[in-house]
Amino acid sequence: MRYAEGPRVCCDVHIEADPSRVWGLVTDIGLPALLSPELQRAEWLDGAEGPAVGACFAGYNRHRLIGEWRTVSHVVELEEQQAFGWAVVDPDGRYGDPVPDPAKPLATWRFELEPEGTGTRLRQFARIGPGRSGVILAIERTPEREEEILAFRIAELRTNMETTLRGLKALAEKAD
Repeated sequence: MRYAEGPRVCCDVHIEADPSRVWGLVTDIGLPALLSPELQRAEWLDGAEGPAVGACFAGYNRHRLIGEWRTVSHVVELEEQQAFGWAVVDPDGRYGDPVPDPAKPLATWRFELEPEGTGTRLRQFARIGPGRSGVILAIERTPEREEEILAFRIAELRTNMETTLRGLKALAEKAD
């Protein structure tokens, strides 16, 4: 596994709730901060009040190895009750030159919903790169450990995503 290959991770869960209920949860950008060990908070930018292609939101993150940082995410995909995707950029230059262009993301994320039986199959995808991130900084320090570094980060992402999906499932299945 190499950074240049765009390592990916996907997790999924069946939720016993209709897609419209699940959709309301996955498009609430503040909700993952309550569920994720890494994302601390998120807020819409430039007057955006909700998801729309082209809308941006800031994410404030914390990781035990690299500290705290801010990213900006650009909504790049929005299909009502089907898909919500965003490209994460480094506008502050934490990992090199500032990169505000969503065509060069440090990561890309996506939720995908599919009706399944009496509920919804919810999938969450993440792709690392191709832009610079904390992962590339670690690889540059010890290039001979690239595969190990990537495997570690993919495992972290998988754990965080599974935690988020379990939380979304619990919220969606909770009686009103």
